[in-house]
Amino acid sequence: MSDTSAPATASPTPTSTAIDFGGARRARPLRWAGFLLLAVVMFLAPIYLPGQYLTVGTWVMTGAVGAMGLTMLIGQAGQLSLAHSFFLLVGGVSYAVLSGDGSDGFVGLHLPTFLALVLAVAISGLVGAAFAPVSGRLSGIYLGVASLSLVFLGWWLARSLPSLVGPTSSGRQANDLHLFGFNFGEKSPSLYILDVPIGQNERLWWLYAVLAAIAYAVARGALRGRIGRAWRAVRDNEAAATVMGVSVVRQKAVAFAVSSAYAGLAGVMVVWWYDGLLKPDEAADAGTYSTTVAIAYLAMVVIGGRGSLGGAILGSGIVFGLPLVIPLLTQGDGSATAVSGTDFSPVVVTNLVYGALVVLIILFEPGGFAGIGRKLVARLHRS
Repeated sequence: MSDTSAPATASPTPTSTAIDFGGARRARPLRWAGFLLLAVVMFLAPIYLPGQYLTVGTWVMTGAVGAMGLTMLIGQAGQLSLAHSFFLLVGGVSYAVLSGDGSDGFVGLHLPTFLALVLAVAISGLVGAAFAPVSGRLSGIYLGVASLSLVFLGWWLARSLPSLVGPTSSGRQANDLHLFGFNFGEKSPSLYILDVPIGQNERLWWLYAVLAAIAYAVARGALRGRIGRAWRAVRDNEAAATVMGVSVVRQKAVAFAVSSAYAGLAGVMVVWWYDGLLKPDEAADAGTYSTTVAIAYLAMVVIGGRGSLGGAILGSGIVFGLPLVIPLLTQGDGSATAVSGTDFSPVVVTNLVYGALVVLIILFEPGGFAGIGRKLVARLHRS
């Protein structure tokens, strides 16, 4: 009797597994259909949206690329960094130097712009990997404070090397991206789609959308592969990770290198967004590469959900998008009025919004908007 009862009790397990795999197979076409729909929307958006809204979108995509790198470092590898704005500067300066021809009096190697882009990202990653002696020995708030020193180091270097970065008063110009004879910074376009001139705003939208999609795909593949598993092992328990054969120091260095490479790509996108202008900050706590920007990227990760790539995109929309969208919705022309004191400027309103969100998320939902989304999906599946 025992021989006949064993198969009977074991049979439900394979059946339930088959049902799970079937559900995953059914969900896969829906996922790809969603990606295809999103691609179509992103392609058509420049044709129907005004230029000022395209500018907002490209700025959000710039923040999203940088935030994806930081959320992998913090949420997946468990390493706190406040140096993201420093690596933005590294990426921007590297691209300007590599692509410049030196005719403007600044240092330039006159490389093809696409090669300069790739090398700028690689240089940013190598600089992040060089931080390994520090990141491998520190963790938590101590690592965060140590990384913050890089922002002040970058501010000092940028002011001390005007031949590379340009003066604080005027900066230097970087070249537009040219790929297969197509100029992504063309201001007087001869290309028309549905009678819409495809100028700089439209071209940058498509370029940034492709770069953000590539960054997302690479990050998703890394997190689902061996690298992501090693990072999570280090995050959860360094001692247990060492016992399992994971090199803690090496994985921390890899995480910093990958995160820094993403920040370097975002830094190049920042330069293009400013119409090719690379300008060092006049103060360490205010500007494009300042401590304020470093904290803003940290807020994106916390709001979106630590370790969530989709949450990083949403966080960028809140932190980077709101200051630009509010004037468009309230004034109509996108011009920000000069304010002082306690006036509710777009920047002040945004700071209040994402500051309140950070506090509320820490208190009630540490998983951020990504955690809220997972709970809603689970509740819908149960119902």
